[in-house]
Amino acid sequence: MPSLSSRRLRRPFGPTIMAAALVPTLLLLGACNAPPMDEQEAAGTHAQKAAEEAAAPADTTGKATEAPPVGNCDANQVQSLVGQPYSDAIGAQAQQDASARELRVLKPDDMTTMEFVGERLNIEVDEKGVVTGLRCG
Repeated sequence: MPSLSSRRLRRPFGPTIMAAALVPTLLLLGACNAPPMDEQEAAGTHAQKAAEEAAAPADTTGKATEAPPVGNCDANQVQSLVGQPYSDAIGAQAQQDASARELRVLKPDDMTTMEFVGERLNIEVDEKGVVTGLRCG
């Protein structure tokens, strides 16, 4: 039995097989070239300009305009309820007076979502059930 140092170890892949596998891989990678920098910069500039125009709509004079209010809730109509104890009857009347489609009562430890619903009246109450604030959204 020959010694370990004198035995030739067989390699599963020879240099010819490795080169044959490498050529198609290099060809595929070569086909994935990025577009020239001029095209990339032009696309980036166009996208930036579109984003700026969408963020700040302008009227005919070029002044930025405010986004139109969403919904028809008007919490100004029910601010007199601050300081009063909350009840379902007061909530229903406040919802009607504020022209809100939805009503949400928020207690101090309630978890809330942050989306704006323009047709929802939020009534904030303290731990004793006294109305501390009213707002739409």
